[in-house]
Amino acid sequence: MKKIKSSFTNMVVVLVMVALITGGLLAFVNQMTKDAIKAQAEKALSEGIRKVMNGKEVVVEKTETVSLPMEKGKTTSCVIHHLTDKEHHSLGAAVESTALGFSDNLKILVGFDTTGNILGYTVLESSETPGLGAKADTWFQSGEKGSIIGKNPSKDRLGVKKGGEGDIDAITASTITSRAFLKAVTQAYSAYMNNAKTTEKKGVAQ
Repeated sequence: MKKIKSSFTNMVVVLVMVALITGGLLAFVNQMTKDAIKAQAEKALSEGIRKVMNGKEVVVEKTETVSLPMEKGKTTSCVIHHLTDKEHHSLGAAVESTALGFSDNLKILVGFDTTGNILGYTVLESSETPGLGAKADTWFQSGEKGSIIGKNPSKDRLGVKKGGEGDIDAITASTITSRAFLKAVTQAYSAYMNNAKTTEKKGVAQ
């Protein structure tokens, strides 16, 4: 067999073939795992919804994404999962909300009853410092120092005590993360209650 001479052209051809094969393999693996990743995310969200609603059996009646105005003309989005019991009686909502923490975005899921009282929460995504900012998952739970459970953002001052912003104890050495968490909670509340008022007005108009 005649030996292929090494040349710049041959090297380019080989590199292109390797890139095509690698790209094809990556695309194949991505396609094979996409459904599994999606199913896992849906399972985590379903478990999260039940957790923030105190373990109640709930039905997701409707899910919608709403935008909220922010400072400097910016907007943020919240995903509202409207929840009912099996008889279709409203139980409130579980709302996904995101705010910028110390390291990256902090994404949470907050459960509200029909009047906006906080029933529970869980952290969906966080890149905060382990041992400090990462404590947000437990710090604000019922019975903990910074508990927000049972509070209502329309009546209670959901800001950190430092600087007189509110009445909530910040996570030790993690004031920025605490502010981000509480901001995400108030965003979730605003999205849910404003959406509820809009829906109610539409209903009256009809």
